[in-house]
Amino acid sequence: MREPWSRGYVKICGVTTVENAREVADCGVDAIGVNLAHSVRRVTRERAQDILDSLQGSILRTLVFAENSDEEILDCVRELEPDVVQLHGPLSDRLGRELRKRPVRVVKALNIEGGEFDSFVDASVDAVLLDGPRSGSGLAHSWDRLASRSFVVPVIAAGGLRAHNVAEVIVATNAWGVDCASGVEADAGVKSPAAVRDFVARARHAWGAEEGA
Repeated sequence: MREPWSRGYVKICGVTTVENAREVADCGVDAIGVNLAHSVRRVTRERAQDILDSLQGSILRTLVFAENSDEEILDCVRELEPDVVQLHGPLSDRLGRELRKRPVRVVKALNIEGGEFDSFVDASVDAVLLDGPRSGSGLAHSWDRLASRSFVVPVIAAGGLRAHNVAEVIVATNAWGVDCASGVEADAGVKSPAAVRDFVARARHAWGAEEGA
């Protein structure tokens, strides 16, 4: 069995039901994301708890936050006990310190077109997720700025990914992992198991080709 937190990491974000989360987990992904930020894929805290509980010990379970306050984030982490916290927006020193006291990995999302892309000190987190200006929109973006920016932690590529382009993005960015939401959906918040399997297979094939080169 592969270690889920390792190169070749595939996360499917924005699952909204226990049933669909289990279907996605059965497709060979490493992690799922449950959205507690304002989004068409946002779920209640109670629903998030049900989803995370249903997958405990099987794959990495991620809580995704954006405009949430530090107190709300810390309260959710204490109550729901995720494996990973993914943060869009500012990461305060206090929040960073408090999260480091918990047994969670911290992923910081960076807008590849924003100012924080250059200034964020990535050594303070476990990985960075590089996304476009509108997270979860399914819109592709340029990776040109990555050529002038190096990171000391793993890089997860996101934004506009689909089965047909995920291999190209992995090669172009040398990404450690990939994250997809709308690109594998049958409807907003409803993942298509067939699309997820295709996405996972093409991503893993790209990493396998790199290793065999």
